[in-house]
Amino acid sequence: MKVTDYIVEFLAKKGSDRAFGYIGGSNALIFDSLDRNSAIGLVNSVHEQGAGFAAEGYARVTGETGIATATSGPGATNLLTPMASCYLDSVPVLFITGQCNTTEYKYDLPIRQGGFQEVDIVGMATPISKYAVLIDDLDNVRYELEKAYFLTQDGRKGPVLIDLPLNMQYPDIDVEAQRSFYDSEQYKASLKEEKIDDESMAKVFGLIDASTRPVILLGGGARIAGMEATLNAFLAKTEIPVVYSLMGKDIIKDTYRYNLGLIGSHANRYGNLTLANADLMIVIGSRLDPRQTGWVPKLFAREAKVIHVNIDEYEFNRRIEVDLALHHDAKVFVDALGEGDVTIDIETWQKKVLSYKTKYPSTYHIDGREKIENKIIEQISEHLKDDDIVSVDVGSHQMWAAQSLEMKGQQRVLLNSGLGAMGCALPTAIGSSSGTGRRSIVIVGDGGFQMNIQELEVLKRRGLPIKIFILNNASLGMVMDMQDKYLENNYIGTKDDYSVPDFSTIAKAYGIRSRAVSTVGEIYAAIENSLMDDTCEVIDIHIDDSIVHPDPSFATGKPIEDLYPLLDRDEFKAQMIIKPVL
Repeated sequence: MKVTDYIVEFLAKKGSDRAFGYIGGSNALIFDSLDRNSAIGLVNSVHEQGAGFAAEGYARVTGETGIATATSGPGATNLLTPMASCYLDSVPVLFITGQCNTTEYKYDLPIRQGGFQEVDIVGMATPISKYAVLIDDLDNVRYELEKAYFLTQDGRKGPVLIDLPLNMQYPDIDVEAQRSFYDSEQYKASLKEEKIDDESMAKVFGLIDASTRPVILLGGGARIAGMEATLNAFLAKTEIPVVYSLMGKDIIKDTYRYNLGLIGSHANRYGNLTLANADLMIVIGSRLDPRQTGWVPKLFAREAKVIHVNIDEYEFNRRIEVDLALHHDAKVFVDALGEGDVTIDIETWQKKVLSYKTKYPSTYHIDGREKIENKIIEQISEHLKDDDIVSVDVGSHQMWAAQSLEMKGQQRVLLNSGLGAMGCALPTAIGSSSGTGRRSIVIVGDGGFQMNIQELEVLKRRGLPIKIFILNNASLGMVMDMQDKYLENNYIGTKDDYSVPDFSTIAKAYGIRSRAVSTVGEIYAAIENSLMDDTCEVIDIHIDDSIVHPDPSFATGKPIEDLYPLLDRDEFKAQMIIKPVL
């Protein structure tokens, strides 16, 4: 069997039924094998970065390993940004790049280049992947392919790179005669059943039973672990309040009464107040980064006992000292949690956190004025179908979406967190929609939309059910806010020497239905009308310059519960159960 045919057949048998790529001379054989195998649908992107983000979107939604392929040289280097995104957010994607013939490859020679379009993509990818390998021996094809796929899904998931020289792609190989990775000690060790010891779980239940103000903090690791059903059952019994990091947003839907929303630097005010006043914090799959904890970690949840569950042992005690560190997969922990008998009386605490949610809704400023951007997100939520997938780009709109997008049913929201890569949302939506057949909603800013706008051509060509809502303030709002605070309103690159084209006209040039709206009435009507069908469409929503509120005040030494605009000091003290920092 030809090498590329074997690779494609292997991936199809493993459950990956979509691949994304951009063709070139060094991966044309891979494209050909993908096209000829009916078990994998090949989606041809318009840029390699688009292919990488599409594979990421596919993997985030399906849980299967995404596949992205590009040619050598610039094709391969264009995959590095989505690869880094997958690495930081623990998304399983197999990147396959073509390479020049081994007879041309420079190896250790002190020259810059041997073959055409040759770059050491393995060397570049190694720091941002779980494994990167140049397959330059036909006898190693089976072993390296099996290992690569295994590593995308094993432990803390993530991306792997296979770099395949052109002269390694077309020969026939006897697969059965080759050594298998599944005979290795590394693979055999992975088969051991993971179990939390009874002593550790006894400590967990002891801390829960002793608590009167518990809260569960969910991070991206909880989403990846796939433990929603068990966690929801546990919450139905205990009704413990839940908060989440950016990456944990859609695990618990907003139909859960004690979902207290986003925490951190641009959070729901009620989420931060809930976390700050807890006496027990159970952290599942979050690395507790500075945007969650603030820049003075000792002020974060300062009177709470902390149970930290993470698949990566190196995430423990980096910023926050924990009382109980459990080095386990989130699902293993939640399964054990669900088997325990928990009886707690937290009615007073429940009433308090619900009062936070009533008093400080994300769609209003503390002076009672509406936050129009959050209301727009609320309107989008109201008209979504129960199985829609929402892809959110990076910028101010990401924070508005994280604050105000209400999740229900089987809805998913895909947020790029660790890398914060602008331009990710449109191709991510292509991957998620192509992989599931479900409608995808893109929420994007004018800056991010311009970065991969060329992928509109894929929407038209394939007739994908993707709706794009551009929150267009003709600026890069998050950076402008920083320029306001620290750079004397010097708007270079964000408003000065920056411009926005007519997105509606551009969309129409691609053959996509589109319109531009600016008044509140027009905006709400356009959202409602657009979401009544599945036709791909671009809605260019013109909004004024605005910043995200609440806004961090902890740069001045304040904890996360005390965000700008600051509450009246007497009111703030009245909301605090623990001693406030004023």
